[in-house]
Amino acid sequence: MTTAKLGNVLSPEQKKQFDQEGYLLLRGLFAEDAARLREHFMKLHADAPAQYYRPVGPEESGGDILKQYPRMMHPHRFDELSKSYMLHPKVLNALADLFDAAPVAAQSMFYFKPPGAKGQALHQDNFYLLVEPGTCIAAWVAVDDADRDNGGMVVVPKSNQLEVQCPHEADPSVSFTRDEVDVPPGYSPVPMDMKAGDVLFFNGSLIHGSYPNTSDDRFRRAFICHYASEKDIRISHWYKPLYRHDGSEFEIEMSESGGPCGSEHIVTGPH
Repeated sequence: MTTAKLGNVLSPEQKKQFDQEGYLLLRGLFAEDAARLREHFMKLHADAPAQYYRPVGPEESGGDILKQYPRMMHPHRFDELSKSYMLHPKVLNALADLFDAAPVAAQSMFYFKPPGAKGQALHQDNFYLLVEPGTCIAAWVAVDDADRDNGGMVVVPKSNQLEVQCPHEADPSVSFTRDEVDVPPGYSPVPMDMKAGDVLFFNGSLIHGSYPNTSDDRFRRAFICHYASEKDIRISHWYKPLYRHDGSEFEIEMSESGGPCGSEHIVTGPH
């Protein structure tokens, strides 16, 4: 199949930063779309299609606000708007430059993160996706302003140059997922303060995460997708099928293994 040419939208300096630091923040890429995404996913939450998404009421949540607003996994499998943004040309063109190859979409997610919600312990995405021989890249779209108060993203620059680490158990009082990796000596976490519509791209080995939402009344909603490239030959079986830019399915070998740490098949999921 002939693939249309993508890319040629990033500057050499942007590509260099991504290669060296492991991340690239594109300001305002979806500034005009953030309100639409926010309203759309709040409606999906209210409608709660039971076969795909199961929030509970306050009386059943046991005081855990994330049980009332759980993350929405793979919405592109049942929602056309989600799929259209997962395959949006603005994202795919940037990814083509970052991969130096045509990207293929593997996953979509929506995080609501209301006030009082836990964060997610520091982790590396390719621990879960198991993309080989390269790695995955995430596109993290801020749907609200995201900062230190409402649990914005934290990245560890240059940790993309490290191998994927085997995690230890995270502190359940501050993280809703169980896996955590340590920040190695000589590296430091950096907060990524973002405006609604900004998009953060980051390498699958980059250590990143978020802290709890300690604000009184601010959600920190985000639409997140993960991608491999057409040069890759293998990915975890949890992410089938993958999609090209035109919506056609991309055939790739599915890995059934637990990866180098032996536990990646127990999916708690990236971000």
